Amino acid sequence: MSETAGYLRFFPYEQPYENQGEAMDRIYNALSRGQNVLFEGACGTGKTLSSLVPALEIAREQDKTVVITTNVHQQMRQFIAEARAITREEPIRAVVFKGKASMCHIDVGYEECQALRDNTRALVDAERDRAQLERRQGALLEESQGGDGSAADARSAVMGELGDLEERIEDLAEQNVCDHYRNNLLEDTDAFFEWLFDDVRTPDDVYEYADERELCGYELLKEGMEGVDLVVCNYHHLLDSAIREQFFRWIGREPEDIIAVFDEAHNVEDAAREHATRTLTERTLESALDELAESSDPRAEDATNVLSAFATALVDTYEDSLGFGDRERVGDNWEDVPISNEDRRDDLTLAFLQRYSGQGIEGDLEAAMALGQQLDEEYEEAYREGETATRTECQTLQAAAFVSAWMNEGGNEGLYPVVSLRRDLGTEEVYGRAELYSCLPRHVTGRLFDEVFGTVLMSATLQPFAVTEDVLGLEDAVTMAYGLQFPAERRRTYAVETPALFSSDREDPAVQAAVGDAIADAVRMTPGNTLAFFPNYGEAARYAELLEGRTDATVYCDEPGVAVEDLRKRFVAGDEGVLLTSLWGTLAEGVSFDGDDAHTVLVVGVPYPHLDDRAEAVQAAYDAAFEGTETGWRYAVEIPTVRKTRQALGRVIRSPEDVGVRALLDRRYSRRAKSDLGKYSVNGTFPHEEREELLDIDPEKLKFAMLNFYGDHDVYDGAAPQP
Repeated sequence: MSETAGYLRFFPYEQPYENQGEAMDRIYNALSRGQNVLFEGACGTGKTLSSLVPALEIAREQDKTVVITTNVHQQMRQFIAEARAITREEPIRAVVFKGKASMCHIDVGYEECQALRDNTRALVDAERDRAQLERRQGALLEESQGGDGSAADARSAVMGELGDLEERIEDLAEQNVCDHYRNNLLEDTDAFFEWLFDDVRTPDDVYEYADERELCGYELLKEGMEGVDLVVCNYHHLLDSAIREQFFRWIGREPEDIIAVFDEAHNVEDAAREHATRTLTERTLESALDELAESSDPRAEDATNVLSAFATALVDTYEDSLGFGDRERVGDNWEDVPISNEDRRDDLTLAFLQRYSGQGIEGDLEAAMALGQQLDEEYEEAYREGETATRTECQTLQAAAFVSAWMNEGGNEGLYPVVSLRRDLGTEEVYGRAELYSCLPRHVTGRLFDEVFGTVLMSATLQPFAVTEDVLGLEDAVTMAYGLQFPAERRRTYAVETPALFSSDREDPAVQAAVGDAIADAVRMTPGNTLAFFPNYGEAARYAELLEGRTDATVYCDEPGVAVEDLRKRFVAGDEGVLLTSLWGTLAEGVSFDGDDAHTVLVVGVPYPHLDDRAEAVQAAYDAAFEGTETGWRYAVEIPTVRKTRQALGRVIRSPEDVGVRALLDRRYSRRAKSDLGKYSVNGTFPHEEREELLDIDPEKLKFAMLNFYGDHDVYDGAAPQP
């Protein structure tokens, strides 16, 4: 890195970390050519500034806007802190943007907000026109009183316009309006924008400022986004195509004027899949049919015909799947009913085709869509006119759009049709939904990456890069990877050869004893807190129970559905504890355990996700898309699982001063297991540098190795524990 590099004006600190300068230089060069960058950096690499600094320089040079996005709240706070530091060195205009739901002062939905905004603007514009006409008629009155006959005629015309306008204002005043937005339009808001860009303000800051003055902070923020240097936002502002189009319009930029930086980019795959997935519940279908029953429009008959057939088919499909006692076991979480077939369309489509009778599905759906659009416009008008207190959503339009997509796209590659069930705990009623689950995230991300000027995808766990490129639809990305920059002698990483925790072996008492002994040894030899991740919450609870009475450490067990923050605070406040949790929970990434918060981290077992029919569908889609043997398993299961494991290992060793042990408890992690476990070994899925750091060790030797390591670093407070 040259000390005269122009982008250093945006670097807010005295000296870059080791490798940070090189990363900034490479990212600057790549972005200057409009390329995409895959940037893997362990804790201590300074990924945020390494990406943000050169991106801001390119944006300044080529008139672009940088959008940095994450799905992790802690990282959002980090972005704000870094942006504030940058503004102390080089002034930038930065906006931190959140969705309307979290910033609305009157708590209305998106459609209601649009109608309120349009009504309010129309009323304010009419009142301004009235004021202008009143000034005009006053001037004409003076002229006519002075003997100007033409002025009297002109005033008469103006008075007529005023009368018409008064009637319009009376009508508008009876409609629903937003007083907060009205104040935006009527008051001088220059002070807000001076305050906004005097620093980097959080959405909470904006909300409080606006709330105190009865303004709409969300609309002010939208108004202030045009032409800014930097926007900080959530994933959905970029991954949802409809939101993205509006979002770029608010910024005042075309897609080719955007440099997009994705943090925690290993999560983009799942987030993109979620944004591409469409659903339709039985409740929506019922509401649509009720809506149609109240309509006298002749198209209602055709719309009812097609939607009722689909609704009946949906109910019959899930009812046929229920055996004796199954209905009673349905809970309040959605549970899938597999309907996909290898050699023909899915069971729901076949049931729909069997139950439908009429002039034609396509024609009936066109009628339903057209009627739905008309009804939606009527609901909009009714809300604008104040005839309804809330803005009604058109259920017919939603249902018809989904059924049309189901029939036209449900058989497409990468889409998995599925039916799900859940119980309404209020009514105890079991009801269903249809879902088009999107298996291939590149259908979402590929288009985005093609449209924007350039991207940086950064994470501690992006390798193997070729797989990331395939899955997300990136072409010829510039890749770079930097491992832990902290002193290697201050950490140890062990592959402990405890029995492989295959799901079929987890109930084996001998396996539980061997794994439990290794965990107890690790906890006993740790000078302070131990963090332990398991394949699921059930296994965490199992070993929490096994640890009770076998260790002096306080045992904390994370539970599903229970807020974990209080548990985390109690854990880090103590000095001799072990916290057991699921690797698929909220503590596995985005949460740091610095210094004495935790010295040892354990990953127990290879935490493959629940391999249900959806997971099988994703594997099949990847097999078909990438045409490789075992590609689906590797891309969809093994690599994401190892990435999660690597994320969990990164919860400790967060600074050059930290001393800690990271241990993988399952012989599938060891180098020696590759010869006899074959494809079940995951050692080769780790990046080369991390494999080199993995030390194979027998379970009974772990306690001695940890004792020696921590003893050599003089970390024990008092006498060392006995092995």
